[in-house]
Order: sequence, then C-alpha cells, then structure tokens
Amino acid sequence: MADVQTAVSAGAKRKGISFQRALPYLLSLPALLVCIGILIPFVTAIIYALQRYNLAFPDSRAFIWFGNFVNLARDPAFWHTVVVSLEYTALTVGVELLLGLGIALLLQERNWVNDAISVLLILPLMVAPAIAALMWKLMTNPNFGVLSYLVSLAGVKDFKWGSAPSSAMFTVVLVDTWVYTPFITILLLAGLRALPKQPFEAAELDGVPRTFVFFRITLPMLTPYILTASLFRMLDSMQQFDIIYSMTQGGPGDTLTVFQVQAYLEAFSFSNIGRSAALVIVLWAITYALSTVFIKNWLKLRARAHGTT
Repeated sequence: MADVQTAVSAGAKRKGISFQRALPYLLSLPALLVCIGILIPFVTAIIYALQRYNLAFPDSRAFIWFGNFVNLARDPAFWHTVVVSLEYTALTVGVELLLGLGIALLLQERNWVNDAISVLLILPLMVAPAIAALMWKLMTNPNFGVLSYLVSLAGVKDFKWGSAPSSAMFTVVLVDTWVYTPFITILLLAGLRALPKQPFEAAELDGVPRTFVFFRITLPMLTPYILTASLFRMLDSMQQFDIIYSMTQGGPGDTLTVFQVQAYLEAFSFSNIGRSAALVIVLWAITYALSTVFIKNWLKLRARAHGTT
C-alpha cells in the first residue's frame, strides 16, 4: 500500500514539475499568436512591394525586386508625401504636447474639480477619429457650420477650412488636436502626480522662483513621460488616415497626401498593389527609425536617473 501511495505521489510530483515547465510557454502562446498575426500581413506586404502587381493588368505580375522603391525615389510626388507626412506629424505632436503639458500643469493639484475635469477630458478619446472628423466637417461647412458662423462673427468671411490648400493642414491639425490632446494630458498628468514631492517642498522653503522650478526640476524629471507620450503620438500621426481622408480625401489636390492616404489611393483608385505596398514598407521604415531614436533617448534618461551613466 505504501508503495502505491509513493508511486502516486511521485507521479503527481512529476506532473506538477512538467506543468511548471510548460506554464511559461502556455502564457506566451497568446503573444506568439499575435506576433504571427502581425507577421503574416507584413511579409505579404514585402512580397507585394517586390512585384509589379497591378490589378488592372494581372498578366503582367512579376518580381521586379526593388523596382518599386527605385521608382518611388525618382518620383517628386513621393517626396511631397514624405514632406507632408513629417510636417503633419511635427505639427500635431508639437501642438498636442504643449497643450497637454499646460492642461496637465493646471490639473496637477488633486481636488474634486480637477478630478472631474480629468474624467471629462477623456470624452474626445471615446469618439472614433473618423466620426470626429465627420463632426468637424459638418461644423466647418461654409453654408451651415457653427464654426464657420463663429469665425464670420470674428470678421473672417468665407473661411475655406479644408477646401483650400492654405488652410487644409490647419483644419486637420485642429481636428487631430481635439481628438488626441486628452491622451497626452492624461499621460503627463499621471507623470506629474507621480513625481517625488521632496524637491518641490525644498524649493518652496528656499523661495525658488516657479519658472526655475519648472525648467530645472519639473521638466527634467518629466522628460521620460514626455518622450513616451511623444513616441505614441508620433507613431500614430505618421500613420494617420481616418481624420485626413474623412475631412479632405487627401486634398485639395495633393495638399494632404500623407503615406496612408497615398497608399490607399494607389491600391483602391489606381489598382497598383505593388506601389501601395512599397509605400507602406517605406512608412514602416521611417516609423521604425524614429521610434528607435526615441527609445534610445528614453533609455539614456532612465539610466541617468538611476545613476548608471
């Protein structure tokens, strides 16, 4: 009887050890499935980018290797797309960072008013960007839009908003700012409230000016949070499609033909799948390079904060 109990306990122990060894692999299985789900369309895009693949001429499909990328490099329209995409990213991230930091500083003190405002700030994030763009398109309509009416009261008659090349970028940046500034505000507000209080209390006791405290204490300590918020918004802005396409379809003309809009037009308007895939791969390369720079700087700041450099 004792031998049976010993054998049973030994078997249970072996099963327990086997389960413990398999547990890390079981826990990583969802991440592996997600990775596979990401890699399949990515590899497919690379294969298409190396082909001459136009749905209007299916018989002409063939591998041309880097021919699509060479053609892009020789095309002035491609470089216009690069400039517009970088300009849009710089404007949206810059404006949203300044507004988000200013609002976060105003809401830094914890009280019921600031907490209620913080909750209300999340509301624009709950609206899909395409829906938000359509709302703003109605509000900026020159015939019945409320914003066009308010602008006319200020003395600006017949403001074109997204229908003129001179104001199209301003319009889409305005919509993007309304949608995504709360995201940066919430991140920076969490960072401000997580900062240690001792340096600020010491500065207050010594009578240090607030501007000195902000630029020499608050801002350096908050920089990792700023870089994190900038990284997230930069990646999203570089890949922006729904706001721009819903507002202007990339126009007027080619004023707002960012990467995603141009890739969409190449695929669904001109049926040029190879060129569209090449544009997407170039976009991935640019976002990868920019994110690498951000992450390296963030790691340097973290190492400096921990005194390891």
